[in-house]
Amino acid sequence: MNNFYVGGDVSKGYCDFVIINEDKDIIEPNFQLDDNFNGHKELEKVLNDFFTRYPNAVIYAGVESTGGYENNWFNLLKKLAAQGMKIFVARANPKGTNHNSQAELNRTITDKVSAQNIAEYLINHKKKINYDKTDLFFSVRKQWKFIRMIVKQKTQLYNQLESLLYTANPELLAYSKHGYRQWLLKVLMRYPTAKHLSRAKETALDSIPYISSKRAEELIRNAKSSIASSTDDTTAKLIKDVVEQIIHLKKMYRLQVDSVSKIFPLHDEVEMLKSFIGIDDYSAMGLLMNIGSIENFISTKKIAAQFGLHPIFKKSGDGTWGMHMSKQGSAEVRHILYNVTTCAIVHNPLIREIYEHHLKKGKKKMAAIGACMHKILRIVFGMLKNTEEFNPEKDRALREKSSVKKIKSPSEDKNRRYQPLDIKSPISRRQAKKRKEIMLAANLSSDEIKKEEPEESQSRLFRDKYGIRSSSSL
Repeated sequence: MNNFYVGGDVSKGYCDFVIINEDKDIIEPNFQLDDNFNGHKELEKVLNDFFTRYPNAVIYAGVESTGGYENNWFNLLKKLAAQGMKIFVARANPKGTNHNSQAELNRTITDKVSAQNIAEYLINHKKKINYDKTDLFFSVRKQWKFIRMIVKQKTQLYNQLESLLYTANPELLAYSKHGYRQWLLKVLMRYPTAKHLSRAKETALDSIPYISSKRAEELIRNAKSSIASSTDDTTAKLIKDVVEQIIHLKKMYRLQVDSVSKIFPLHDEVEMLKSFIGIDDYSAMGLLMNIGSIENFISTKKIAAQFGLHPIFKKSGDGTWGMHMSKQGSAEVRHILYNVTTCAIVHNPLIREIYEHHLKKGKKKMAAIGACMHKILRIVFGMLKNTEEFNPEKDRALREKSSVKKIKSPSEDKNRRYQPLDIKSPISRRQAKKRKEIMLAANLSSDEIKKEEPEESQSRLFRDKYGIRSSSSL
């Protein structure tokens, strides 16, 4: 037995390690090392001594993903593997290791126990572990986090600005329903409150790009009849400061996105995804960084499950309940897809068609948006899998083909391959109704089904259908 497994539970500044064999016996008990030069040298020494004792050993090492704290250890192990040590390294999914720990019925969780649990996870789920997986986006991932921070700060400032305008110049909020345009921000920089805007001259407003003389006249007229309750200098200064920060962040955001796009490893894929109306540079790069290699997903169901866009429900006996979106996995992808969807509903005819279709079926707006998010992710999967740009006509053809559902006969149901459906079984009324519908759909005659139903059962179903109370209940 030459295979050994190293589990590393990473904390800020240190890491707990343990080495076990294929039978989960502890070969090297838990040891803790600091994430510094001496700690890295000590780990190299421990592994050298281990290979001296076991010259034919092959080590499979896993460090739990902790938002970047594991990178130094991961790179060290990869470096040792490149120097000739028989080591294969992987990042372990924290959710997977947690569920594995629960399955092992571990009651106490410490760094020592977690390290061993990570090593055991490598043994229990060999097919789910990708060793020595190259991160194509390692060089841009830190910059991408910075861009996400800018987006978050912009959203916070927009919310703050809306709150201030509600009392300082509420009439301007009618122009910000679809975002704060550059002309609106420039107006606010010059005339932050309704009081200031009411004293403006039409020629001064008309000089701002995208403001016509008609709009300038309208803005001043609305400001003169404004119901604004905050016209003080403090509010005006706050609005100017917030707008100034928004303009600065917008410029920084554009510069950072352009910078990332120049060094992004998958330029062709970005341009391909942008052929879908609703996906821009930011959303395309965000999706690609989270998806990684499309070869990791064998179907649309797998990629939907990865990002929590699949429906989950509980089905037991006769009942099915708890139907809703999973929302497991990366929240960033769902956030990107939500923004893409809201844009596509307005500007992409195919998604607008699907959205309206779900509304007609009785779904609520958010549920219809969720269905469109799922659809867009499937479209992205198809584009990346087939290496082709978005073709709405091809998608419509596939939808029409899939809408024609073949009705299976009871004999084709693999779950019932050992016994046919039997209405006489001691089943519930709901189950009996389902079986009857299946048999009718399979072109069995209703007379044949009625022969199998007791007369009392038929009369009870008739009474229930028309709301007739039996004489015994009167």
